[in-house]
Amino acid sequence: MKRLTQSLIVVLFLLTVVPVQLFASTVITSDPIEAKAAADKEAARVLIERLEVIKKMDKSALSSSEKKDLRKEVRLTRSELRKNNNGIYLSIGAIIIIILLLILLL
Repeated sequence: MKRLTQSLIVVLFLLTVVPVQLFASTVITSDPIEAKAAADKEAARVLIERLEVIKKMDKSALSSSEKKDLRKEVRLTRSELRKNNNGIYLSIGAIIIIILLLILLL
């Protein structure tokens, strides 16, 4: 019985170690997280440039419907920029719990 448990432990150990060694030679050339971040930055830059173009526009020659369309575009662009912000948001309950933990631990 003792011999059987020892052999099972050795087999399990080999099954966990061998696949890791097989994939050790593969090199990841591009990080998908960095690629997504770069694409998000580029999209944000394009949106900001469009907002600047709209801001510099001479709006006195536009009709009321064109002005209305520009306002809608500006609102949509700003909401997209806020959506892509990826900030960290803490609720008031989470802040209170963090403060209580800090008080208790310190």
